[in-house]
Amino acid sequence: MNKNRWLIALSAVAIHLSIGGAYAYSVYKNPIMNELGWNATEVTIAFTIMMGLAGSSAAIFGNFVEKNGPRKSALIAAVLFGIGQAGAGVAISMDSVILYWLTYGLLSGLGMGIGYISPVSTLVKWFPDRRGLATGMAVLGFGAGSLLTAPVAAALMESVGIANTYFILGAIYLTLMTCGALYIAPPKQVEGSENVSKYATGGTKELAQMSAKQAVKTKHFWMLWSMHLINVTAGIMMISVASPMAQEIVGLSVGTAATMVGLMGIFNGGGRLIWAAASDYVGRSNIFVIFFIIQLIAFLTLPFTTNVLLFQLFIFLVVSCYGGGFSNLPAFASDLFGTKQLGVIHGYLLTTWSLGGVFGPILVTAIKENTNSYIPVFYVFSILIAVAFGISIWLRSDITKMRKKKEAALDNSNTVTTAH
Repeated sequence: MNKNRWLIALSAVAIHLSIGGAYAYSVYKNPIMNELGWNATEVTIAFTIMMGLAGSSAAIFGNFVEKNGPRKSALIAAVLFGIGQAGAGVAISMDSVILYWLTYGLLSGLGMGIGYISPVSTLVKWFPDRRGLATGMAVLGFGAGSLLTAPVAAALMESVGIANTYFILGAIYLTLMTCGALYIAPPKQVEGSENVSKYATGGTKELAQMSAKQAVKTKHFWMLWSMHLINVTAGIMMISVASPMAQEIVGLSVGTAATMVGLMGIFNGGGRLIWAAASDYVGRSNIFVIFFIIQLIAFLTLPFTTNVLLFQLFIFLVVSCYGGGFSNLPAFASDLFGTKQLGVIHGYLLTTWSLGGVFGPILVTAIKENTNSYIPVFYVFSILIAVAFGISIWLRSDITKMRKKKEAALDNSNTVTTAH
C-alpha cells in the first residue's frame, strides 16, 4: 500500500494533539480540590510525575521505538495514555489520590513520552526536503492539544462530572492515537541509499550518519542539549509565572493576565510551526541564534518596560521561541547526526524537557522569595541566555566548516571520477 506523506503527518498530529491535552491540567485542579477535598500539593504531584516521566521516558524508550517501529510504539503509547486518562476517572470515583498518581501521573507520563517521539523520526524520513515543516506540524499538534482540551474538559465537568470527563476524554485520546498509529509507517527506502525517502530528490542534508552512542560522544550533541536546556528553562519559567509577574510589574488586572496566558498558548503553538518551517529556508543553526538574540533583548528590556502591550509582546516572543525550540530540535538533530537512530537521539535530547520543567519554576520561585521581586529573574536568565547565544554561534561556525569540508571532499571525488 502506497501511503501519502501528508496523511502520515496528519497521523502524527493526531497522536501529538492527544498527548498535548495533558497540558490543560490546570482546569482539573480546582474542581478536584473542591469536590474531593484533596489539597493543592496532592493534586499537583500527579502532573509533576507525568511531566518528569514524559521527558525521561522519551530517552529511556528511544531504542524501543527505533527497534519496533513507529506503529507498535504509538499503539503502546495510545494504550498507556488512554488508560492513564480513563484510569484517573476511576481514581476520582474511588477518591484515591494514590491511584490518581499511578494513572494520570505514571501511565499517562509513560504514554506521553513514547507517543511524543514515536512519529517524529518517521516524519523526518518522509520529509527530507522539509524537515522543519514536518516536525513543526506534529509538535504544533502537541501545543494545540491543551487549547482544545481545556474548554472541552471544563464544559464536560460542568455537565457530566469529573470522573466521566476523564472516561470520555480517555476514550477519545485512545481512538485518535490508535487511528494515527495504524496509518503511520516508515517510507520505502531507495535502493542503495541509507535512510533516504523516495521524496529526497535533492539529496539529504545530514552532515553525518551516526548511531546514538556515537552522537552522544560528540561535542555537538552536548552543545545542542545545552542550548535546548536553557531555552526550555527560560520558556517554562515564563509560562509558570507570567500572570503574577505581569500583574506585579506592569499592573495587569487578573482578567487581562488570564487573557494574556491564553494568548501565550497560541504563540507557543504557532511558534512551533512558524519557526520550524522558517528553519528549512534559513537553517536550524541560524534559527537558534535568532532565538537567543530575541530572548536576550527581551530579558534585558523587560525590567524597564512600563508599556503593557510591549511587556506582553516580549513575553509572547519568548514563549514562541520556547515552542520553536521543540519543533526545531529533531530536525536539527537529523541534520547533525542523520536519521539512523534519530528516535533515540531525540529521546536523549528531550531529557532537557524534564530538567527545564524542574529548574525553571524552582529558580524563579527561589529568586522571588529571596528578593521579593521578579526583576532579578530577568538578569539571571539574561546570563543563561548569553551563554546559550555563545554556544549557538560556536555551533553555527562548526556546521559551516563541516559543510565546506564535505562539499570540498565531494568536489574532489567528482573530479577524480571525471578524470577516470
